[in-house]
Amino acid sequence: MRLIEIRLLEGPNVYRLEPVVKVEVTIGRRRTWYGVRSPGRHALVHLGAEVPAKAWPLDVDAFVAWLRRLRVDHGEGRGGVAVHRSSDPGHWIVSFPWLGAERAHTIAEAALALTDRDVSPVRRAHLTGAQERLVARWTARIEDARTTPPAWIRDADRRFPVVSITGTNGKSTVTRLITHILKVAGQRVGTTTSDGVLVDERLVEPGDWTGPSGAWQILERSDLDVGVLETARGGLVLRGMGYESNDASVFTNVSSDHLDLQGIHTLPELAEVKATVVRATREGGWAVLNADDPLVAATARRVRSNVALFSMGEGGRAAALVRRTVAAGGRGYILRDGWLVEIDGHRGAGATSGEGSAGEPVEHRIIEVDHVPIALGGLARHNVANALAAAAATRGLGVTLAQLRDGLADFQPTSDRSPGRLNLFRVGSRVVIVDFAHNEAGVTAVLDVAEGIAGGAAGRMAPVTAIIGTAGDRPDDTLRGIGRIAAKRAQRVAIKETLKYLRGRSRESIVGEILAGVASGGRAAADVPIYESETAALRSELARNGEGAAKPDSPRVIVLMCHEERDEVFALLEELGGRPIDISAELTSLIPRFQGRQRRA
Repeated sequence: MRLIEIRLLEGPNVYRLEPVVKVEVTIGRRRTWYGVRSPGRHALVHLGAEVPAKAWPLDVDAFVAWLRRLRVDHGEGRGGVAVHRSSDPGHWIVSFPWLGAERAHTIAEAALALTDRDVSPVRRAHLTGAQERLVARWTARIEDARTTPPAWIRDADRRFPVVSITGTNGKSTVTRLITHILKVAGQRVGTTTSDGVLVDERLVEPGDWTGPSGAWQILERSDLDVGVLETARGGLVLRGMGYESNDASVFTNVSSDHLDLQGIHTLPELAEVKATVVRATREGGWAVLNADDPLVAATARRVRSNVALFSMGEGGRAAALVRRTVAAGGRGYILRDGWLVEIDGHRGAGATSGEGSAGEPVEHRIIEVDHVPIALGGLARHNVANALAAAAATRGLGVTLAQLRDGLADFQPTSDRSPGRLNLFRVGSRVVIVDFAHNEAGVTAVLDVAEGIAGGAAGRMAPVTAIIGTAGDRPDDTLRGIGRIAAKRAQRVAIKETLKYLRGRSRESIVGEILAGVASGGRAAADVPIYESETAALRSELARNGEGAAKPDSPRVIVLMCHEERDEVFALLEELGGRPIDISAELTSLIPRFQGRQRRA
């Protein structure tokens, strides 16, 4: 039995909703995971499920026995030791609660060492002298270890309500939108995002604060009314959630991203990790789930809170699921006839509708989609879904319909309010879209918008250029998928390198996999220019002559996947005379199919 890692998780995690020590070991020869990203039910690995003792390998059984004994002997509690499977072949996870960090870590080390030396945890009378001395040495180390308690913030110590947002795509947009709605409603809001810590939408600490350290920065403040916490996979896997519960949560979606890291290889496994956020929503709170994503919707069975579903569809499985949820006392948020609609079946204490008799769902038209700037008149369908999710979360926190309407109508996808998320600029007759799209789903969504601005998939009025690239910690199939989608959807493809985020890969490997995807999408690699930076790529593509006799200023839509040089890209656009597009004022002129359309006041 070989040790992979001992990791202390400070709060709710995939194994349980409290701090645990995670011990990962491997037994047998070294093997590499190989499988499909969406396995059938027979091949699913449930990371948090406990494996019955009869299925444990002998070494794991002995290790668990030592853990139990040492925890009791040294004040770390009785019971609670569980064994879990990993999808990595031959890997086993053992988890147990902890009270003192150094002591719990030393107990895990001791149990491993004693198991490795075949020291029996039950037959003390039969130990050799050497074995007794080994037990004595480890006992002394455990007794000398400090007992630093978990850093998680308990509910009793929390001063204000919290909403947590997770998912593969849309986290930052939903986080920023919820923040804005709450601010419009008169709340003083603390926010964590992958861009930094914000107070009332003002940046106070730059950086990626989507883990527990960011949550602690917000939750330890005394000058806020509410906290809005973007919660990423990495923090959940490496440290846990960092606080005991939330009052509302949002789970946006699950798609291929950050796979093959920390033993997470499949979409169901990724969904299970992210579901920690909604499992931690307190009883009486609201878990907001995407009914259009089966992996997300399925987590409704594991929550203890009220459930609100959002959906873009008006029929099929998702619609039926929304109806059942509303009938059971939950809420639904849907797009119907160009309106964002709330269907409120909540009949318990704190219901916000105040209308209708018991058992009768109450419907409210929230706002017409044309008046939600980030939705681009419904063209940006991913942002319509994000708006529905934000509506559900803020209603769960007590925001009124009027406050919700005002917040949705006032939130523009600008570089200051929602940096790097569908920021649109005009540079002469060209439209530039700057977006953080970093996986296949993100690229698909932003190219949907680009095609709509260019004139639609049929009878396109202007060519689309896609400048693509992403970090090196994506698996090969994701890199190839990005290249394939861009090649099939755009008239021109360029690659920008992401040299700050190679993350263990060579630059040649990243570019090579993307080019392989471009080739599978039907485009020759020789036709794809490669740039060393995002600014170099954008400057060159804006200066490039169009096809045939077209001038550099001929109508084009340029999409830039922007990850490293966002501020520099914005500065370059300003230098070249670019200006942000005001969606509220320019929607009908921006999107050809909307020209001549009358917007209702």
